[in-house]
Amino acid sequence: MPGALPEGEPVPVDGALPTAALRAVGARGFGVYVHVPFCASRCGYCDFNTYTAAELGGGASRETYAETVLAELALAARVLGDTPPPRVETVFVGGGTPTLLPADDLARILDGIDRTWGLAADAEVTTEANPESVTPESLKTLRAAGYTRISLGMQSAAPGVLAVLDRKHSAGRATTAALEARDAGFDHVNLDLIYGTPGERAEDFAASLEQVVAAGVDHVSAYALIVEEGTRLAARMRRGELAYPSDDVAADRYLAAEAALDAAGFSWYEVSNWARSEAARCRHNLLYWAGGDWWGLGPGAHSHVGGVRWWNVKHPTAYAGRLAAGRSPGLARELLTPDEAHMEDVMLRLRLATGLPLDVLDEAGRDGARRALADGLLTAGGYAEGRAVLTLRGRLLADAVIRDLLP
Repeated sequence: MPGALPEGEPVPVDGALPTAALRAVGARGFGVYVHVPFCASRCGYCDFNTYTAAELGGGASRETYAETVLAELALAARVLGDTPPPRVETVFVGGGTPTLLPADDLARILDGIDRTWGLAADAEVTTEANPESVTPESLKTLRAAGYTRISLGMQSAAPGVLAVLDRKHSAGRATTAALEARDAGFDHVNLDLIYGTPGERAEDFAASLEQVVAAGVDHVSAYALIVEEGTRLAARMRRGELAYPSDDVAADRYLAAEAALDAAGFSWYEVSNWARSEAARCRHNLLYWAGGDWWGLGPGAHSHVGGVRWWNVKHPTAYAGRLAAGRSPGLARELLTPDEAHMEDVMLRLRLATGLPLDVLDEAGRDGARRALADGLLTAGGYAEGRAVLTLRGRLLADAVIRDLLP
């Protein structure tokens, strides 16, 4: 089941933000995230805020979801009022499975964002999708509506691995869907991989990488399997039905991904993300990592504007009910302190290929950077230019490097 939300102070009933937060909306970029909480079935490893029809209960439905999101968008317009963002640079529709909604509904949501704040002429507009939830016709409708990028959950090309993860698509469907997206005119297509699943062999992951490259996509995300409490996968491991993931195996898989993708013309730009060109990098995620502003629409969605971060109530029924009553769906919020903002800046920017400026570190952090350089975890070239940039070995040990750079 979905994981718990953090604690924080209550969000005002009207969603109002502090005056200070409104002074420079979009100064570091502005995006919109739309959460679609519906799934046809729950994958065994998933603890995202998503619901199958059986889990959802009454009071919320796919049929009325677009209208509900547009109601929150209208509230967002009132909150920002006379201080709207100069433009919306990125939109990311995630889930869940956004493409369980009719393509026309996803088009209406995007049109609502454009009418409210205005999409930049070169806006990046992404939707996530499960491979079995799209068709050539639906993809063409989405592209005609203004969606420029699609991210498909492939996870693996090995049937046995897909079965352990409780994925429902066939082994070849993801790459077929990627080709269909290209034919529909999408500018950028991403395939997501998960590595380190119990029972996955080195040759299974190698075959997955081969299929990704052969599909002609221009972006790949690859993540080590994380076992979350409360999931079916965690329960199976506790019962001894499956082995727990191995850190050594995960490191081997990461090195295999780097070698295969580099040979195919991809370059890493964030620890878990590779792109064929700068244009193919996910600008919406880069906005997150650079500390930009975004408004998150939908149940459980998180937002960040002017140093204030808040999150919506999780259940779609509660979310719809608050909006129907004219109230903000925001559950709680927090104002980041300078120390908290610094910690997040270090944690996020160090994971980027562009690295972290050394001058944002205090003396202890710079000492940590010198140790990381001596240990071969930071590049000498980046350090000479005043930046902490991870080496390949440093990427494997990124969390440890981050800890050494923080107070």
